Amino acid sequence: MNTHFDASANNESHGEVTWVTCYVGLGSNLTNELGSPVEHLQQAVAAMQKHEQIRAVRVSSFYASAPMGPQDQPDFINAVAGFETTLTAFELLDFCQALEQQAKRARLRRWGERSLDVDILLYGDAQISEPQLTIPHAGLPERNFVLIPLRELAPELIIKGKPIKDYPLSNDWAGLNLLSDDGCINR
Repeated sequence: MNTHFDASANNESHGEVTWVTCYVGLGSNLTNELGSPVEHLQQAVAAMQKHEQIRAVRVSSFYASAPMGPQDQPDFINAVAGFETTLTAFELLDFCQALEQQAKRARLRRWGERSLDVDILLYGDAQISEPQLTIPHAGLPERNFVLIPLRELAPELIIKGKPIKDYPLSNDWAGLNLLSDDGCINR
């Protein structure tokens, strides 16, 4: 899954259609009848690749991370997907929430266990602050399990005027383990 994505072209217009470069964070730590955490992420990526308004999907490596919230839950499997889309930011939010519902996500507690979490991290250069959507994602600078895979995909990315490499947690592997292609910890 170690593919790279060109982040230099944020918006590309062909005629009337505008393609916007986006990044979404993927996370899972629950197995259910639809699959394991790794399979939930793979299924979400497959749905992105099939969507008519999404193209050039690239996915970081998968990482295991300690839970951010309550510690009495399994470790998470995390990744970042980058792609171009003609969906608006709010249409993309609807799509991400539909992916979570398809994985039978249950919201049991804040920062608790889940079969799938899909968060919009960046939508082109947009800055959105609405009750249902904040872009760039509000927690982005504090989450190495997002910054490290995002930097893997787009090492030259600029977030709010600052290079991704200058965010301290984009270099901090504490609590994070790179997984091999079969979902095992890569030591």
